[in-house]
Amino acid sequence: MKGILIAILVMGALLAASVWVSVSVWTSMDGGEIAFSMSWHGWLALTLGVVLTTALGIGLMALVFHSSRSGHDDLDDDA
Repeated sequence: MKGILIAILVMGALLAASVWVSVSVWTSMDGGEIAFSMSWHGWLALTLGVVLTTALGIGLMALVFHSSRSGHDDLDDDA
């Protein structure tokens, strides 16, 4: 149990460090102003793209698990 807690803390620290570096690089390149000047069409397209891509990934992974558990991926010995 202690090993899992240490792993979670290490992964959390790596996540925080990567977010900090990403924000630092983004703001040092004057990218911070560009993101906030996007029109609502841009934000809508970005949001729909993220949501639909995530939904597609979740749906495809669900099909993979369903196919694996229902026996569709098993070899057919009669062929």
